[in-house]
Amino acid sequence: MAVFACARCGAVLTAPVSQVALPVHAHQRYRHELLPALMEPGTYAVDPEPFGPPWRLWSGIGAEEAEERGVFAPVDALSCGEPGAVVVAPGDVRGTVLIPERCGGYCIGPDGRDGPNLACARCGLPAATRIDDCSSWQAVWLAPNAVRRLPADEPAPRTDDTDDWDDWDDWDVLPGEWEATPPVEPSGAWSPRWEAAVGAALAHLLAASAGGPVAVPGGLAADTFGRALGALLPPGPSARQAAPAGPGLPACGPAADIALVPRHPRTGRVWQPSGAVDTVPLAADVWACLAFRQVRPPVPATRGLPDGVLRDDPPPPHPWEPFRPDSGVFLATLARLPAVRRPWLRGIYDRVRDHPYERPF
Repeated sequence: MAVFACARCGAVLTAPVSQVALPVHAHQRYRHELLPALMEPGTYAVDPEPFGPPWRLWSGIGAEEAEERGVFAPVDALSCGEPGAVVVAPGDVRGTVLIPERCGGYCIGPDGRDGPNLACARCGLPAATRIDDCSSWQAVWLAPNAVRRLPADEPAPRTDDTDDWDDWDDWDVLPGEWEATPPVEPSGAWSPRWEAAVGAALAHLLAASAGGPVAVPGGLAADTFGRALGALLPPGPSARQAAPAGPGLPACGPAADIALVPRHPRTGRVWQPSGAVDTVPLAADVWACLAFRQVRPPVPATRGLPDGVLRDDPPPPHPWEPFRPDSGVFLATLARLPAVRRPWLRGIYDRVRDHPYERPF
């Protein structure tokens, strides 16, 4: 556990928090809706990339400088802020005040365009950026050059050294803080977390495909990946097989060429299968549902139920539209994969970038 304090006066600015992996949807822009908090209470994550203004347009950067920063395809602009911003839930922030003149936003709240908009209440140092505009996940990003990480008095529940995949053998009963995220919300809309996670995984899956067709198992995997793979890759009888693999699952087997594997929710480490297969990382809360989701019976069952049969009461929500991966997350991920320099994959990148709302997005 740790707290973050003002680098100038030492005032504590957060509640005790423990580190987790940066969520894949951290920078997602989702429609015109109010979104909940990005981080769970009592947690923080670190973004290794530069965050916030100033920004430089692609025309002023160039391909060579962009590649030095790990970006291999054109983007609108790149942040030239400090790397290492720390993100926490808004409810875990202490001892700060808003800077009114820095609270510009797109619609109904600040979106961080003006730089740090929260100052230390004791000394006035601009220390963090509060984001709560529509389309953005609510979060507070602590400026890395304005805060210091200090050990908290509370004991840490675990350390990153011991937080390994050995703890995740039984995914039928998930730890409470890492429950699987349902793919469909009660309203019938697809979960924005699923759209972001699949968008990021789709970029890795295309890179692993080598430009050939890829097939996924039926059911939820086909609902979320199948339409995009059919639209972006050529058809063919000799499709490579992609299937979930990870803790609690049997080995992919000789039929699977590509393994959809979880990324550890606390450490960010990607689970590695045995055998020579390509791996595609997927957010753990989405992977858990994809790997272990039970299929409901086609007819509601009554009275006594056999083992392994679910009572269909109430019925699970059904989506009211086809699944659409998040095009922004897809492009941001693909731009940072060296494989995007291959002509066929760069062609997909350019097509989606020019037409981000066409099928399957």
